[in-house]
Amino acid sequence: MLVDTHAHLQWASFDKDREKVMSRARKAGVEHIVNIGFDIDGSRKAIELAEKYTGLYATVGIHPHNAKQLNQNVLDELRKLSENPKVVAIGEIGLDYYRNLSPRETQKKAFEAQLFLAEELKLPVVIHNREAHIDTLKMLSKFEGKIEGIMHCFSGNREMAERCVKSNFYISFAGPVTFPNSHELRRIAKWTDLNEILLETDSPWLAPQKKRGKRNEPAFLPFIAKKIAELKGISVDELAEATTENAKEIFKLP
Repeated sequence: MLVDTHAHLQWASFDKDREKVMSRARKAGVEHIVNIGFDIDGSRKAIELAEKYTGLYATVGIHPHNAKQLNQNVLDELRKLSENPKVVAIGEIGLDYYRNLSPRETQKKAFEAQLFLAEELKLPVVIHNREAHIDTLKMLSKFEGKIEGIMHCFSGNREMAERCVKSNFYISFAGPVTFPNSHELRRIAKWTDLNEILLETDSPWLAPQKKRGKRNEPAFLPFIAKKIAELKGISVDELAEATTENAKEIFKLP
């Protein structure tokens, strides 16, 4: 059994075949999927789908691209949405200095507000970090020992991975670990302890190497699992067992 800890199945590209996507995931051995919120509408939709499908869960949060959306009313709405039993985390939240679709200071304020919310609600966080390593770590250091979570689609260096692990954050690997030129990421995957690894697709983006150019979906998760197992010199079954237990632990899955 595998767990896709990060997908966006509420995205419009799945509207025409979502039932088939869920069916293919189950056939591929992906028993649980965490559907990630990125704005208020996306968070509501994530919950709606989680209530519809067995094995599908939701997170609620405001992505750094949408940080300008966050105000007290939105924060209160996130708090209310989090009461749903299918909501397992606050996310996806963080910083993105690559696209800068919201001003950096606005991103930081939205990030911090949602970290405080996660602390209040005793929920883990799903962190988006793109070319903002220093500020992301600086922000998380304020909450060390107070919250735990996942570094989604990890893109930092070995030093950052070490700091994240010491702060009780899981390192989550997605399609890029299968890319031939991802040498540093592969070294980090090989180094990271099995008890600290999660798997994700980030569907519909970042399809693994053998599916490059196609819409990504949870059924492609085994390609990522196979690559990491290969890097670590273990069986896919051993990797699947460990990462599934990790996902159940952080998200409190049944």
